Amino acid sequence: MEIKKGIPVSPGVVISTALVLDAEDLAVPKRHVEPSAVEAEVARLRDAVSAAIRDLSALRSSVSSQYGKEIGSIFDFHIGVLADPSFIGPIEAEIRQQQVTAAYALSTVARRFAGQFLGMQDKYLAERVKDIYDVERRVLHNLAGQEQESLAHLESDVVVIAHDLLPSQTAALDRRHVKGFATDVGGRTSHTAIVARALGIPAVVGLGNITAEVSGGDTVIIDGDRGLLIIKPDAEQLAEYQEFERKRERLEIELARLRDEPAVTLDGHAVSLQANIEFPHEIEDALKHGAEGIGLYRTEFLYLTSEKEPSEEDHYRAYVDALQRLEGRPLVIRTLDLGADKFTQARQTTPERNPFLGDRSIRMCLHDIPMFKRQLRAIMRASVAGDARLMFPMISTLMELRQAKMILKDVCEELEDEGVPFRADIPVGMMIEVPSAALMANNFAKEVNFFSIGTNDLIQYTLAVDRTNEKVAGLFCPAHPAVLMLIRDVIRHGQRNNVSVSVCGEMAGEPLYTLLLLGMGLAVFSMSAPDVPEVKKIIRSTTMAHARQVSRKVMSFDSERQVMHYLREETRKIIPEVF
Repeated sequence: MEIKKGIPVSPGVVISTALVLDAEDLAVPKRHVEPSAVEAEVARLRDAVSAAIRDLSALRSSVSSQYGKEIGSIFDFHIGVLADPSFIGPIEAEIRQQQVTAAYALSTVARRFAGQFLGMQDKYLAERVKDIYDVERRVLHNLAGQEQESLAHLESDVVVIAHDLLPSQTAALDRRHVKGFATDVGGRTSHTAIVARALGIPAVVGLGNITAEVSGGDTVIIDGDRGLLIIKPDAEQLAEYQEFERKRERLEIELARLRDEPAVTLDGHAVSLQANIEFPHEIEDALKHGAEGIGLYRTEFLYLTSEKEPSEEDHYRAYVDALQRLEGRPLVIRTLDLGADKFTQARQTTPERNPFLGDRSIRMCLHDIPMFKRQLRAIMRASVAGDARLMFPMISTLMELRQAKMILKDVCEELEDEGVPFRADIPVGMMIEVPSAALMANNFAKEVNFFSIGTNDLIQYTLAVDRTNEKVAGLFCPAHPAVLMLIRDVIRHGQRNNVSVSVCGEMAGEPLYTLLLLGMGLAVFSMSAPDVPEVKKIIRSTTMAHARQVSRKVMSFDSERQVMHYLREETRKIIPEVF
């Protein structure tokens, strides 16, 4: 038995047989063609590209019909690349100038194109490189006259083990028989991870070199909740996970009964449980899990799933769609939270040395007022369609917040002059994601209607840890006393100023921290939809007196290890199936 730790990107646990895919080597030898054959090679390239566009268009339609147009729109980028003269033109020029085969010219230009993405040193953009490789692979197969390897027609249940799965491969998986997948490489924000979550397939990525350590036919366990791959589990481990699966099934039945029950403690204290989404179609799933609204709508996916910047109408349609699906429930729309070098693939940018500390999020919006106004106009126009709330991300100074509010005021005045209806009293809030904002929460509370604590970034910036860096990811810990002190103080300042406070990072959906956050006085928990039932069960199984006692005890500890051990034992008493 061997246990490998990776990055969980799609939840769930599965025990099945491994199907190992060999890594596909796309290296193409340099071969020259006769001058008289050059135009024939250009024609072959064009035919292969046209065939790839047709295939991708069919795949986009299929995925859109099954899982929603937002997921299908991931392949807009692939199609856009193949239709882009700035990509195809240099390939044709390479064929003509170097007198080489179409395959070699394609590989050369595609790798050069991918290198430009990688050179920007940004995790979102780096993961778009896989889409470039997907495009290259598809056209190379067409040039060679080969059928793409298909995982769509299998005869028995398997889990797929691969060096990487490209987005189109993931979308084409046979859901009847592919029960999960694990890969050597990958990250949380890749298109492959997005598709996996849409398909509901447990998945773990970033496992290192597992394709060399797993053999086809091996029994493996994929734990998509904890990011584990267990190779050839022993009898004890197998029995433990089988029992875990049975307990989870029983728990799921119990949790399903809580869907329409309020999140109220045994002594009558009510909190609001909401969900985080990227796409409007996810609202249906959130409501099925018992969410009372959407506490975080990540609008940047409007940019990441297209090769061009969304228009005001693109924004407006998405927001109205979300509000209509919610039927009066709250929708917190976060304005664009991306770095300047990753928000649209069509824009030329200058690479930043350290994009995590650079021109990202609200800073980028304040540097590109026309783009920012397009989004704000769309939000305000949509605000009359339901309970919309507006939130600015990554605010670090009062000046940034006041500038953003001033631009919002300008937008409202423009809409008023145009006779366009909007909700003048729309609640305006801000993310608490950096230590400066947490430390000045009392000042910020006088400027906004609500706070939302983004624990993922707050932990990262407080502890100086990039959790996507495997060398230091172990230091990324929500239980660190410094992080807990900041969260506690933000909640306190919110209460004193009558400002609602939510937590919308992964910490909100982790049952381990529910008692602690409840005891701190948190009013709104916003999380991934599947996490809502477990958090609700804990809240409905305790009292505020007990939660406050847990909170006081935790704040007396000086190490994250003490915190986690104590919280695990307290939570286990309520919901042992989680552990």
